[in-house]
Amino acid sequence: MRRRTPARPITAATWLVAAAAALLAITPSSSALAATPQKPTPVANAKPAAPTAPVVIPADVRARVVAKLPGAQASDVAVSPIPGLYEVAMGGLIAYVSADGKYLLSGNVYDLDTQENLTASRRNSARAKALAAASESNMIVFGPANAKMTVTVFTDIDCGYCRKFHSQIADVNKAGVRVRYMFFPRTGPATESWTKAEQVWCAADRRDALTRAKKGDTFKGKSCGDAAVKSQYELGSDLGVEGTPAIFTQNGDYVGGYLTPAELVQAIQESQKTAVAAR
Repeated sequence: MRRRTPARPITAATWLVAAAAALLAITPSSSALAATPQKPTPVANAKPAAPTAPVVIPADVRARVVAKLPGAQASDVAVSPIPGLYEVAMGGLIAYVSADGKYLLSGNVYDLDTQENLTASRRNSARAKALAAASESNMIVFGPANAKMTVTVFTDIDCGYCRKFHSQIADVNKAGVRVRYMFFPRTGPATESWTKAEQVWCAADRRDALTRAKKGDTFKGKSCGDAAVKSQYELGSDLGVEGTPAIFTQNGDYVGGYLTPAELVQAIQESQKTAVAAR
């Protein structure tokens, strides 16, 4: 069971998260299969096909696309599986834009032959890259460095399910899962939840302060600025956090909100299997 407390839209990047409704699994009908042309029998001594040249994205296409998307860079634009559309990856968000930069599609692209969600694999890859690049010096970590599994959790001190998840942190660690916390106060900057996050981050013992805060203890900590909380919050927004707790595996898979220790282990193992199968 996966539950998370909804977050309000808060940054310019989150408009990319408005994905189209998930497609139902589609199985080709028997008539469609019958109409599928058979592959020709290879001819003896036939010459091997010439290698396909890599597709080059014209500089003017990159420029037009980037000009329409605040925060996008030329390197964010790539070839997409759909002719005439280009993929734009910003953080963990994936969208598709026309070459003239006029039209944007936000949603999942499926290969109907394999029924594979092509967007999901690209999205997870982008998220995994962003999470791997994040320094653990900008996190509050519970669990040993040599744990079998690691997750990154965006949390809000005042979120009920976040508190429930943290009340079981010892059991989560015993199950072999290392938790890397980052703050995502759902109410945004200059709010009570944001201030609490700053106080925890500025505490001499952040782990103890976070545990106390999750229990509802009140304490006044010194201020050390909001730079750390702000950067964590922005990363969560870029990754498409929709509520808290937001749990990501090392593969970049967004496995959901609150999970019991057993459910969390199962979700991580399923994520790992899917990642291996996709290679």
